[in-house]
Amino acid sequence: MPTDERAPTPSLRERRRAAATREILDAAESQITEHGPTALSLRAVARSLGMTVQALYHYFPSRDALITALITKAYDDLADAVQTAVDTAPDDSDTPRLVTAAEGYRRWAIDHPELFQLLYGTPLRHYEAPLDGPTTRAMVRMGAIFERELFDGFTAPQLAAADATTPSPFLPPAGTGALPPPASALLMSAWGHMHGLVILEVFGHTAFLGDHQAGIFHMAMHHLLKDVHGRIPAAGDVSD
Repeated sequence: MPTDERAPTPSLRERRRAAATREILDAAESQITEHGPTALSLRAVARSLGMTVQALYHYFPSRDALITALITKAYDDLADAVQTAVDTAPDDSDTPRLVTAAEGYRRWAIDHPELFQLLYGTPLRHYEAPLDGPTTRAMVRMGAIFERELFDGFTAPQLAAADATTPSPFLPPAGTGALPPPASALLMSAWGHMHGLVILEVFGHTAFLGDHQAGIFHMAMHHLLKDVHGRIPAAGDVSD
């Protein structure tokens, strides 16, 4: 007889808990959007939902647990926005997918400045993300998207022969963890360039550029991609 491989239907209790968890996260996210990450208060979140702090602890046992869930969700929302930007780009577009991904990143950051600050602003006092926890996995997912779009079409020998000075042959891998050190160095450098421009804009340091900010970012991403690809030898110039 064929085996029914469908996932079991969550119980009523599980569905209620999942719904309450989402409601708490939405309320905490709204508080961050309105007042900024540093103003996050479990008491205020509980009060906005008509529940006690003690009841909230049944879903998130500590402030750190709630912050970890919020950061994970923000990273996932950002990664979803980047992936959607790439997936919905016109097939006949002349814009490279890496540039499209970077512009999706920039748009999400501009549209959600407080959540972007939660991810990349001043660290919240007394909070430490769990090592190899959900926030780390969410960051790796984001890195994997940019790794794919930056190095699509290149072979492992090409990436290993890239012109990039690395501080050590044991440079920690970025993205999926499968990159050779020269490619990891290029990815981190490209990420820092792209992310730095977004940080400057979101925090208001390039407001003097006015309506030219989007165009300058677009140009910078094209130049970044050209520079990275120019450092990777052609397939015929390396041996497998």
